[in-house]
Amino acid sequence: MTERTARGRWVGAVAVAMTLTVGAGCVDADRSVSLRSPASSTTTTTTPVPIPPGPTTTTVGEREVAPAEWQDCGEGFQCAELAVPVDHAQPGGPTLTLALVRQPAQDPARRIGSLLMNPGGPGGSAVGFVRNVAGSLPAPLQERFDIVGFDPRGVGGSTPVACEAGVAAMYEADPTIEDAADRDLLLQTSQAFVDDCEQRHGDLLPYLGTEDVARDMDLVRQAVGDDELTYVGLSYGTAIGQVYADLFPDRIRAMVLDGVVDLSRPGVDGARLQASGFERALDAFAADCQARPACPLADDPEGAIEQVMGAVEAQPLPANSEPDGVGPGLAALGIAQAMYSTALWAPLAQSVEAALDGDGTTLALLGRSYLSGPSFSAYFAVNCLDSEWPEADALLAAGKDVAGESPHFGEALVNDYVRCSLWPAEPNPIGPPQAEGSPPIVVLSTTDDPATPYESGVAVADLLPQGVLVTNEGAGHTIFTDGKSCIDDATVPYLVDLTVPADELRC
Repeated sequence: MTERTARGRWVGAVAVAMTLTVGAGCVDADRSVSLRSPASSTTTTTTPVPIPPGPTTTTVGEREVAPAEWQDCGEGFQCAELAVPVDHAQPGGPTLTLALVRQPAQDPARRIGSLLMNPGGPGGSAVGFVRNVAGSLPAPLQERFDIVGFDPRGVGGSTPVACEAGVAAMYEADPTIEDAADRDLLLQTSQAFVDDCEQRHGDLLPYLGTEDVARDMDLVRQAVGDDELTYVGLSYGTAIGQVYADLFPDRIRAMVLDGVVDLSRPGVDGARLQASGFERALDAFAADCQARPACPLADDPEGAIEQVMGAVEAQPLPANSEPDGVGPGLAALGIAQAMYSTALWAPLAQSVEAALDGDGTTLALLGRSYLSGPSFSAYFAVNCLDSEWPEADALLAAGKDVAGESPHFGEALVNDYVRCSLWPAEPNPIGPPQAEGSPPIVVLSTTDDPATPYESGVAVADLLPQGVLVTNEGAGHTIFTDGKSCIDDATVPYLVDLTVPADELRC
């Protein structure tokens, strides 16, 4: 592996397009890593997770769905489980289980129904998300709605996909290709991960796509007793919402999509767009650092990061928590993680300063926090089904091409999806929604969102027949749960009273 010191030529972050869902701006840094189930807690045995046999009382379409049986599960929340078909085309066949949670409406006499929320991923736990954020939502939402989350199939408390044992090794490999050794290690660790997923869950892998999740959500809607869906989806949760709107446009009461995935640009094209978003986020970080004399990298933030990345390409950086030191894979994860929220910009600057002095400990902690988030198994299980991907060598060549446009993030971000080139389940690509006959759908898009670039939200709002664009001027990934008054003033009356905000409002 050759050392890189030229400006603009370190290439670091892995694909994080829909991986972490954190709020922008003033979000607590801890929340940025709270939505993944820690990889260390994943079983390392090779016993497949069983799929319960049918029949099930839950059926598709307009057929009857048994009401959810809620039980107290602490801290003011109630929990339930719902059996859904593994294959929605065979409603009487094998089933899997969805885990549900709700915070009941605080004003039952004025209760509207349920507000379903999904934090993104793929692989993020909506159960954990609702437990974390329900109590901080604007009062009218807590008063008038049951706040409901369900873990998508393959995630968390639902029937899981758990093949994470090789994830750490996969992301410690150099995500950029300088020589045959880099290529071989990336493919070797990726194939080991894929083989483990196939061994454990081969029968379930074809049924984990976003269309399956959207159909599950319609069963959840019925199980909670709502005639129409009220939904807030963040990051990958916007993909679930778009597919739901395409399948069931007449079953929507209100829908907010925040940090929007553009389904018209799947696969490598979507990764290309996303890389540009991370480049803009890095520019925003650098500008912020240079504007603050206290920032330790104020003289040249990007140059300092590039110097660190060049150094770890040549030799691992010592770190107290890493016996083998910090290599380019782990360092890249730390930098990518910090792009999600401005709350992580100061820790990034401090970590890079320490790395320049020969200590990679805090940079490693940022990278490890990325690895402790949503399930990587579910992340690839969904993304590899939802899009078409080229063969491995063609994908790696595309990574080199994207690096020419996005030199800091492009190659490694594209290369992350080499797992999809190796994936054993045939893809079932989803496309942009038609959603004819839907009510107005509010789209929130942030100007310097790294993971779901602003233009994605613009495109989706324009594509939806009743799309309403609200622009958040700022940095970070998603904004809905951050308490920004302009956003709340646009979204809360819409969710409660169906008062649609002005199209192209800017906050």
